Amino acid sequence: MKTDVEELSPTRVRLSVEVSFEELKPSLDKAYKEVAQQARIPGFRPGKVPPRVIDMRIGRGAVLTEAVNDALPEFYSKAVQEADVFALGQPDVEITQLDDGKELTFTAEFEIRPKFELPDFAALSVTVDNAAVTDADVDDYLNGLRERFASLKTAQRPAEDGDFTTIDLSASVNGELVEDAQASSQSYQIGSGTMLDGLDEALTGLSAGDSATFKSELAGGAAEGAEADITVTVTAVKVKELPELDDDFAQLASEFDTLEELRDDTRKQLERVKKLQQATQARDKSVEALVDAIDIPMPEKFVEHELVHARENIDSQLAQLRVSREDYLASIEKTEEEFDADLVEQSQRSVKTSFVLDQLARTENLSVNQAELSYFVQEQAQRMGVSPDYFAQQLVQNNQINVAVSEVLRGKAATLVVERVSVKDEDGNEIDVKAQIEALNADVDAMLAAEAAAAQQAPEGDIEVSDLSIDVAGTIEDESGAAVDDESGEPAADETTGA
Repeated sequence: MKTDVEELSPTRVRLSVEVSFEELKPSLDKAYKEVAQQARIPGFRPGKVPPRVIDMRIGRGAVLTEAVNDALPEFYSKAVQEADVFALGQPDVEITQLDDGKELTFTAEFEIRPKFELPDFAALSVTVDNAAVTDADVDDYLNGLRERFASLKTAQRPAEDGDFTTIDLSASVNGELVEDAQASSQSYQIGSGTMLDGLDEALTGLSAGDSATFKSELAGGAAEGAEADITVTVTAVKVKELPELDDDFAQLASEFDTLEELRDDTRKQLERVKKLQQATQARDKSVEALVDAIDIPMPEKFVEHELVHARENIDSQLAQLRVSREDYLASIEKTEEEFDADLVEQSQRSVKTSFVLDQLARTENLSVNQAELSYFVQEQAQRMGVSPDYFAQQLVQNNQINVAVSEVLRGKAATLVVERVSVKDEDGNEIDVKAQIEALNADVDAMLAAEAAAAQQAPEGDIEVSDLSIDVAGTIEDESGAAVDDESGEPAADETTGA
């Protein structure tokens, strides 16, 4: 087989391929067998029809066509390898000559991955946010924790902005009650604006047992959109009380005995979070700096394919959310033209970034092992809300394993970038991102090992972590997941503020 390469542009080539008839013979023999199996010719059993009879009764041309169609993918693949180009997308193939018994020639036009050189990483630098934790950061976190452990206490006074109320609601239109617009014992925080327009104003100043009437447009039900007379009756007014920030609170909200210990641990946790955020920002900015430093011609059809995929993803997400494109554009305050221009730019950026990271992965001979691929599958499955096994099966069924491998390789390449680019924080301090990530990983490993050891040593009858539903900020919930009102011991429903 002979292959000639013609560069039509930096991102498109034409291969002219000559194939001898001897190279085509295996496919030709295969085509005769398949036609013989399908042919129904008197005097011959299926599969036993000789080639000369097939030529006479069906025609040599039909067999040649089937043989060529069968052989072309393999010939094309070999030609691409010989030309040492990286093909993108499907080729435009044209058979230019089929000389029976002599040779087959064809051309294949397709887009290719553009060739470019990676810049000197040492010449690139990025600036990231500081990771220092201040006393104010610690105070903010602890105040948020107090909010989660807040309790609701009955107030013997008129309701004020921010108070939590228990109310009964009744709506009527033109003097007739609206059956599906009646409610009792509803929990509502004044000022939240989560119910009817005008409700906040009507509730302010009412005490338990008081009622008020106001007009508002109904947002749902049979009378949706109609202006109704709404009567609201207050059955309880409650205020939120925060626990004192002391040793007792530390024991309530954590495993620590003193507030000082809780503060110290909070500072350490916030430092880990900020350093992780800093490392993530450094990685993203480093890749952006690398991509910006390279001028790469873009293959138009490949970018168009990425653009179509991006549009389909957005349409799918909007359909799941039941949001129209018009409403979405209004929410982001963009016209269709502006949104489309942004999408084109994002698609070009995405393609360019993938080219750069793929080039780095090849240059550094990066590879993917089974553990790394398994971690990727688990991470993506969690993000999509499906089981890892199901996600893995989908990859196999859709022939997407190579896509998953490429994503892992690009992630490893991005990690190399941030390790080689100069990274400084806002104060000008040099950041060793590699060492920072290794330290963070070591902390996580140590915590997991400690938790595993503690679980093994837990005496029978002790409460396991799985026996309670506890969120990361320390909110304790009952079996149903509802927070509890301190006064009654009953679920506080919407009255809670996360307590």
